[in-house]
Amino acid sequence: MRLISCLLPLLFCLSTSLHAEPIRVGITEVPPFVMQNDAGEWEGISIDLWRQIAGNLELEYELVPMSFSDLLDGARTGSVDVAVGALTMTAEREAEFDFTHPFYQTGLAIGVPREDSPGILRSLGALLSWQFLSLVAGLALLLLLVGSLLWLVERRRNTEQFGGTPAQGIGASFWWAAVTMTTVGYGDKAPVTLAGRLIALVWMFAGLIMVASFTAAITSALTVSNLQRQINGPRDLPGFTVATVADTASAEYLTEQRIDQARFPDLTSAMRAVAADEADAVVYDRPLMQHRNRELGDQRLDILSNTFSEQLYAFALPSGSQLRGPLAQEVLRVTESAEWQSLLDRYLGRR
Repeated sequence: MRLISCLLPLLFCLSTSLHAEPIRVGITEVPPFVMQNDAGEWEGISIDLWRQIAGNLELEYELVPMSFSDLLDGARTGSVDVAVGALTMTAEREAEFDFTHPFYQTGLAIGVPREDSPGILRSLGALLSWQFLSLVAGLALLLLLVGSLLWLVERRRNTEQFGGTPAQGIGASFWWAAVTMTTVGYGDKAPVTLAGRLIALVWMFAGLIMVASFTAAITSALTVSNLQRQINGPRDLPGFTVATVADTASAEYLTEQRIDQARFPDLTSAMRAVAADEADAVVYDRPLMQHRNRELGDQRLDILSNTFSEQLYAFALPSGSQLRGPLAQEVLRVTESAEWQSLLDRYLGRR
């Protein structure tokens, strides 16, 4: 059996050498696994792995760039002999075409808008928000209304406290309404008429409710502003609009979890939509999102540290392809070598 295992790649090379046409290798740009450098040459984790395997098996091939959907169709219909990229192994795809052994294991991650402001600045921002300022303006208008009503009934019989010009009288009544509502009650001004005291009695009880409501509004604004973020993991995603890429494992995950999603043709568009507040978060494969995030500049997102829904990357081939056995064996041989970790560190950084 060991002899057969060793001779299998050799027999495969002899059989493929009889074919005049090179192997068609479909690729789609998915940095850092497949990408094009400034010189127009293809490189990346998957490309370097493929070149090493093809060199070991002495295969002649041509790289055929195509879109992600065309790449899947090519593996499904056999228009390409091998699909190279960051293809996730799933049961549905396994039923349509074959996979080699996986060469990379990762998981889905969540990207959310960045929060650069310190807590004190977020609190000040909440206090200066339009909603909070409109609440203060409404309260001031109510104080002015109550004060004006008291001035109307007190201005003739209580000229010492609410007399003078209309502006002076209303100003004094506004002050009385404010200190009465807050239960401070300086005692410097008080109504003397029956109507004025009835207004004061009603306003004192109403003031208790107003103060409680106003305090709750301030507390709510400060609490929400000081939350680090509303999405801290996959359990927080329901109820939000989540961006992802169509026809991917991440889109399938969101569909299974019944999470409202916005689908985009590529990862960059999905991440920019989150930065522009067109979506609340983005879910995609962690290494791909980390690499794209470095290219977004001011539109960078915060990538949450936890991963979920394990993803396994592998090469895809048409069902029944004779390439599967030799390629799968070479994938194991390369990924078990010391050079493989060096290759990952070169593209992903030392982990």
